[in-house]
Amino acid sequence: MSNHFTGLKLGFPQGDARLDLTDLYVFTAPADPSRTVLVLNSNTFAKAPYFYPGAVYRINVDNNGDSITDVAFSFVFGEPVDGRQTVTVVRSQGALSRRPEPLGETLFTEVAVSLGAEPAVAFSGPYQLFAGVRSDPFILDFAGTIKDFAWTGEDLFADKNVFAIVLELPTSDLRPRPNLGVWGRLSVRQDGELVAVDRAGHPAVAGFFIGEGNSVEYNAVEPEHDMDRFLAEFLETLEHIGGYSPDEARAAIAAEGLLPDLLSFDPAAPAGYPNGRALTDHSAAVRAAMLSRGAAGDDGLTAHTDLLTDFPYLGSPHAEPGAIPAYGADYGW
Repeated sequence: MSNHFTGLKLGFPQGDARLDLTDLYVFTAPADPSRTVLVLNSNTFAKAPYFYPGAVYRINVDNNGDSITDVAFSFVFGEPVDGRQTVTVVRSQGALSRRPEPLGETLFTEVAVSLGAEPAVAFSGPYQLFAGVRSDPFILDFAGTIKDFAWTGEDLFADKNVFAIVLELPTSDLRPRPNLGVWGRLSVRQDGELVAVDRAGHPAVAGFFIGEGNSVEYNAVEPEHDMDRFLAEFLETLEHIGGYSPDEARAAIAAEGLLPDLLSFDPAAPAGYPNGRALTDHSAAVRAAMLSRGAAGDDGLTAHTDLLTDFPYLGSPHAEPGAIPAYGADYGW
């Protein structure tokens, strides 16, 4: 869900939780309307103790409406040594931002990853960075979801952790005109080349709309190709689950801007899905309402109470996370 499972029964990319991008958030910094916060989460349930060494975790930004990257922030993690890990951050723009390698201006070099309760925050000019384990803000009655939206009132992620990358920066650095399109990408090296293995855009999209046979292609393709390649699959999902007619399904997809699969964000407007995504947004409820044509009803869940008012905004990690439900084995957890 969100991309927590990249598909309801697809499991983690390459069977590795570190390669599972769970959620993307984009919102205006609470204390400064001239700044934007970008959050890319991964590693569902924080099952692995570190980020994937050598992989490129990336946040891409389109600032002219063509669904092609114009600015990118790449996060590359080192090999853990004596229980410690570091991250280097590179900012790319223009043609360099469209290449898979992290090329451009190095913003942070070998910053410590926070693996404990206290967040280690780094500064570089106007940039503020956090990378490490935090409380997962995602809201979801998963048991109810897999029971055709028969809600149980239990939020699976209320006591779970996730690995987060949080970058705060001047909005002007993204050069919005006026809307931004933002999406996440995770690539690993195979035979010496970077290969994309997961992506994150709209919440609760890949898990519902992309079938097992197309998941590898979907995770690798760029958003500019989404409409041509995946519209038919999105239409079929809405027609099958929600009983939409083809025209109704097209209208619903257009209304929510699901394709191309990137978050649209107007920094001049209040943040909240579908204008970016705030940590308090119950986006799974939005998706359930869409899929069921409103029949799902209110699941009764609310935003997590451990969110912070200042950077890095996500709550402290749970010292003793709740157990993963037994049915998780059916979903590759």
